[in-house]
Amino acid sequence: MEQRIKKMSRICDLTGKRSIVGNNVSFSNKKTKRRFNPNLQVKRFFLPETGEWVRLKVSTSAIRTIHKKGISKVIADALKKGKV
Repeated sequence: MEQRIKKMSRICDLTGKRSIVGNNVSFSNKKTKRRFNPNLQVKRFFLPETGEWVRLKVSTSAIRTIHKKGISKVIADALKKGKV
């Protein structure tokens, strides 16, 4: 049995949001590098056109957009912009 080891990237599948780099700033104003990671969730969505489930790693803001517009329209927009 073959097991695949999948590297977990911190990139939203629909919006393309990714980690950004910034500074921790102490009380004495020393600056050390840190990363700001997006709030990513692995979520299943049902596509009514094809009748199948799709598992996506999406940011919470993308989940809100999906609830507003619908999964089909959001995926179509992401394909048009070249995000997917």
